[in-house]
Amino acid sequence: MSEQLVKTSQDGVIYTITLARPAKRNAVSDRLLRALDEALTATPEGTRAIILAGEGDHFCAGLDLSEHQHREPFGVMQHSQWWHRIFHRIQHGGIPVIAALHGAVIGGGLELATATHIRVAEPTTIYQLPEGRHGIFVGGGASVRVAKIIGPGRMCEMMLTGRILDAEEGQRLGLSHYVVGKGEALAKAQQLAARVAENAPMANWAMCSAIARIDNMATDDGFFVESLTAALTQTSPEVAGRIGEFLQRKGQGPRT
Repeated sequence: MSEQLVKTSQDGVIYTITLARPAKRNAVSDRLLRALDEALTATPEGTRAIILAGEGDHFCAGLDLSEHQHREPFGVMQHSQWWHRIFHRIQHGGIPVIAALHGAVIGGGLELATATHIRVAEPTTIYQLPEGRHGIFVGGGASVRVAKIIGPGRMCEMMLTGRILDAEEGQRLGLSHYVVGKGEALAKAQQLAARVAENAPMANWAMCSAIARIDNMATDDGFFVESLTAALTQTSPEVAGRIGEFLQRKGQGPRT
């Protein structure tokens, strides 16, 4: 029987994907990445939120160097673009993805984490981009996603020095949105997933699909796409009911 590298479970409209190589600190091999891609493809119909977690003491310690293969330049480029396609599915798949982070979030693990929409970290979480120490360069999207979050100058410094950021530093820089107590990241991710799942699916799709793309556009193009996205979401049948509910609550304060 083949090793199960990724575990999945469904609880109502929430789908959980768990990296399951704890003995390897959930390091990314081609087999693990393929299993993750298959788990994303198998997302059940009607899923409204996805949780991404790691089994054991770490979320993901990055590229599994023990399985590193020598490739010609074109092969390296194709391999990198394969990573990009899978992580792109996470960021632009239209379903909010919440990451529960703990322990090592290093290299490819950080690239994976920053493809998600909401990140919850425990105090044990550490962030690192050690590629420079290995004589290689990032290939899973960090130069776009991580640099957009912390800035290209700080990312360059992280790669040059191999500097490790702790959970609080990561929170301050935007690598996580929440820091919770030890052992509490998954429960917080489940709480957030339940809240996110209450939103209209089309609104969630718009937020997950449009915001990052608008960020890549010229200002006028961004305004135009925002208007188009608003037109799609605000004319959906579900909106009238939700606005009516809001008006009935008028004077009761913001909904929590």
